[in-house]
Amino acid sequence: MKKSYKIEVDCANCANKMEQAAKKTDGVKDAAVNFMMLKMNVEFEEGRSAKEVMQEVRKNCKKVEDDCEIYL
Repeated sequence: MKKSYKIEVDCANCANKMEQAAKKTDGVKDAAVNFMMLKMNVEFEEGRSAKEVMQEVRKNCKKVEDDCEIYL
């Protein structure tokens, strides 16, 4: 399953950090951040709850960029 989320981030480098953190999150098959569109596209592993996985993605992104936001 793929979903798109609106994000808030200040710079392209920070967006890249968010993308890498999302990709490393358990339950995420793939993730891509588009800084210009302020969007994060996430593909989830089969059988995983998007809501639960995105809570972990948000936590991991906050670790690398504490002033970023993902609107769930």
